[in-house]
Amino acid sequence: MENFAATMAQPGYGFFMTLLIGILAGWIAERIASANHGLLTNMLVGVAGSFVGTKLAELLQVPIFGFWRTLAAAVAGAVIVIAIWNAARR
Repeated sequence: MENFAATMAQPGYGFFMTLLIGILAGWIAERIASANHGLLTNMLVGVAGSFVGTKLAELLQVPIFGFWRTLAAAVAGAVIVIAIWNAARR
């Protein structure tokens, strides 16, 4: 368990952790934004949202490290991506 906790606290998770965080962030953002998407869309929105959230955190000078802060930034970014997508579709 200590190795898992140490891995999750390190930046640079890699491809599969990025996908996992993206899926989770997309699903959470979907629930927050009252949207209804599939797994692939959730993953894409979550991964795109993680980039948006990370850049937003950099602009606000908020350090992003560890699983929970990375997930929070990804969810915030994914909600922004969903809001922009919904506004563009109208």
